[in-house]
Amino acid sequence: MKRSDRVVKGVSRAPHRSLFYALGYHPSELSKPLVAVVNAANEIIPGHVHLDLIAQAVKRGVAAAGGVPIEFPVIGICDGIAMGHLGMHYSLPSRELIADSIECMIEAHAFDAMVLITNCDKIIPGMLMAAARLDIPAVMVSGGPMLSGPCEGQSLDLAKVFEGIGKVKAGKMTEAELERVELHACPGCGSCAGMYTANTMNCLAEALGMALPGNGTVPAAYDGIRKRMAYEAGVRVVEMWKEGITPRSILTMSAFRNAIAVDLALGGSTNTALHLPAIAHAAGLNLDIWEFDELSRRVPNLCRLSPASDQHIEDLNRAGGIPAVMKELSKIGVLDLTALTVSGKSIGEIAENARVVDSSVIRSVEAPYSPTGGLVVLKGSLAPEGAIVKASAVSPSMRRRRGRAKVFDSEEAAVEAIYGGLVKAGDVVVIRYEGPAGGPGMREMLAPTSAIAGMGLDESVALITDGRFSGATRGAAVGHVSPEAYRLGPIALVEDGDEIEIDIEERRLDLLVPEEELAKRRERVSPPKPKIEKGYLARYVEFVSSASRGAVFLKG
Repeated sequence: MKRSDRVVKGVSRAPHRSLFYALGYHPSELSKPLVAVVNAANEIIPGHVHLDLIAQAVKRGVAAAGGVPIEFPVIGICDGIAMGHLGMHYSLPSRELIADSIECMIEAHAFDAMVLITNCDKIIPGMLMAAARLDIPAVMVSGGPMLSGPCEGQSLDLAKVFEGIGKVKAGKMTEAELERVELHACPGCGSCAGMYTANTMNCLAEALGMALPGNGTVPAAYDGIRKRMAYEAGVRVVEMWKEGITPRSILTMSAFRNAIAVDLALGGSTNTALHLPAIAHAAGLNLDIWEFDELSRRVPNLCRLSPASDQHIEDLNRAGGIPAVMKELSKIGVLDLTALTVSGKSIGEIAENARVVDSSVIRSVEAPYSPTGGLVVLKGSLAPEGAIVKASAVSPSMRRRRGRAKVFDSEEAAVEAIYGGLVKAGDVVVIRYEGPAGGPGMREMLAPTSAIAGMGLDESVALITDGRFSGATRGAAVGHVSPEAYRLGPIALVEDGDEIEIDIEERRLDLLVPEEELAKRRERVSPPKPKIEKGYLARYVEFVSSASRGAVFLKG
């Protein structure tokens, strides 16, 4: 019996069928599997502006395989446009809305299977959370990464624009030069060109087994290839329905460990430490930040893409893509090669047929950038439940650092101080009350890290926060400090001038203040009044968990 029979079969469903006929469906179609084509296309995200073309190809594939494609939309927020103002409070929380809205549509209309068309930041994990929760046959399809922007012999991307602001403030770039950068950095559709959150998650969808090979790296501009991939996804989801393959048969703990291993090899965005645990939670699995820590000690860092270098996702694609990265990792036994994928092949079969075309982009496991992973989990008196840093984007001089705290209770205050010259070499900038509940919404902060880099301070100033960073961040930027300040974690007790020690090699983050003094401070510190007290974010604060648990809803 098809799931959709509950809305199309039997005498009692005559009214339901009548409504399908009103939509133009033929009676013969209602005997076929109804496949939701969940399309995040919109006209505000560069990575999503072309997704209607991807949806058309998906629908052709579904129909060719014997299914009936039925399209509906979901929301999406552009993190770049939302950055640095009220809008960023809504970005991470939109992940839960996306998952919930897909659940509502799938269950209300009894779809048999679904293809999830996405490309950027919170939309990808939100869709994968819905797939794990609903457990009907599902394939994820991305729109592909943006090409880097050529300008005067350089390959630019969005991070260069953010960093350009700091360079203008520091007198290292003119406003006219910045204008040239902003006009060329983002040359067309696709997810921003570096190994930022969107591209990291699209790559990890391959490693999880929920997307076809090439999903994370084939550029959006290669529209012929992307349409063929989308068509194949439509075909495969119908085949999966016939075979009885559902997301929970793919999203095992082995699949998540595979994804973390690939993430560490890539030097991906720190936001994956929020999203992978959230997807696992939706699948009924317990995955926490310490899985990253354990694997980071064994998985070498093989790639350094923007913001860690001038290489981009198009270079990774040319070098062999995610299958080639997995082929290298298969040599050292950190992948479960038997793990199933939506392609019908195992991870091992996909890796076996791949090859590294350019070892300057994908290094061998014998000659990695680092013997340990690109993400490192820190723990200590300042972060008892952990914190995370993109170690692959930290200069050697900043991997061990002790400095005096400059404390700010918001992103805006920190950015003003940095641009105002109040942050000096050797300082440790602390930005707090920006966590999941305290933010609310755990704003992604590219502005302060870009300001530090643009002002030429990225090799002398560290930044620590209970908030999170864009995947475009580089430098000694430690995020997700847990417990957060709003929940009265130790970061709430830091005062200007306190000594803080960051030791990435030893995986430590410590506040060098005597416990007796901290006990006195605890007595006089209380959570501030919520920054937003109405609407969705007011409800979000009530339910959201710690960053160390993926900032998921613990109720419902």
